[in-house]
Amino acid sequence: MSNKNDNIVYKPDHYTRYVIEPITFIMENRLEFHTGNIIKYAMRAGHKIYEGEDKIGSEITDLRKVMRYAEMRIEQLDRAAKNG
Repeated sequence: MSNKNDNIVYKPDHYTRYVIEPITFIMENRLEFHTGNIIKYAMRAGHKIYEGEDKIGSEITDLRKVMRYAEMRIEQLDRAAKNG
């Protein structure tokens, strides 16, 4: 594997800009899947550029992912409350 690929996998720029990488924070705090993804996408919003999108479009994409994981959790809680 080349050094560039190592950096993409192990040290992506959109995460290493922080004192604590999101994955480290998520794992050390044993966060649930939805919470971890909300944190991950919120922290990289505006820093990871998706193929075919510009900086603004990429940030919007990540913020929509934040909203989607929050919506999925709300739906899960709503179902539990109705069945509870």
